[in-house]
Amino acid sequence: MRVLQRRPSNAVDVWHKSRYLRLLSMPEGLALAEVENRGSIANPEVRFRILAGNATFTARLAARRALRRMLGLDVDPAPLRHLAEAERTFHSTARALRGMRPPRFSNLFEAFASVIPFQQLSLDAGVSIVGRLVVKFGEHLDFEGRRCFAFPTAHAIAAAHLARLRSCGLSARKAQTLRDVARAVESGGVSEAGLSGMCTDEALRTLVAMSGIGPWSASLVLLRGLGRLDVFPPGDVGAMRGVRALMRRGPQAPLERIIERFGDYRGYLYFCALGGSLLSKGLIHAAP
Repeated sequence: MRVLQRRPSNAVDVWHKSRYLRLLSMPEGLALAEVENRGSIANPEVRFRILAGNATFTARLAARRALRRMLGLDVDPAPLRHLAEAERTFHSTARALRGMRPPRFSNLFEAFASVIPFQQLSLDAGVSIVGRLVVKFGEHLDFEGRRCFAFPTAHAIAAAHLARLRSCGLSARKAQTLRDVARAVESGGVSEAGLSGMCTDEALRTLVAMSGIGPWSASLVLLRGLGRLDVFPPGDVGAMRGVRALMRRGPQAPLERIIERFGDYRGYLYFCALGGSLLSKGLIHAAP
């Protein structure tokens, strides 16, 4: 969950009292979900319940599907772990991250909106901008003295004035790109179903053809939005710095061969780099 969250200041993905809280915005209505692991890393027993909002049977099924997707619960971590542990230089980090599964954003628009603000910015700056977007455009629900926010929908951003989007810290170009993408998702011009039916190269070409979406953004949308683990975002300075730290390589050392060694799981190396960064900052702790 911390890898999904990236920073504790994330207003949508919340860690509270050893539980994950997420306000889901679904066609069935808002539902505040709580997720906890009652088992261990070796034998997880992940449970969820609806704390507030729509708790009908249909809403519970939709929430369950969304949470399984977001937390990567249907991804077998064993081959990923074995691949990482085979790299001698970061064997200890791979062991520390044991049990980590590749997370995904809840839907295609959330993936776009969680990537566009970060273009050519630091992780912390991007998180701040997304936080302001969430507060200004996301629905909310109050529960036990806490205000919980849902991620803004494509519909909400598609209808927004550019000036309001820019007031969240977006440049004029990014505000236009975000609204254009929201309208494309809302109209069905770009869809998860359509992208899922394409091979990775074709999906990348389709995304890069959209105004304001370059190879880095397209790769992250596929990796973090659609779970395409064969993608490593090109030119990602933070990820490359993280990989160099994992591999104990100098700042100018080439990494292309290392990334290619992971083959169709090269995207998992991205999550290992992010996990390693969170470990170094004390935001997560090593698995026992």
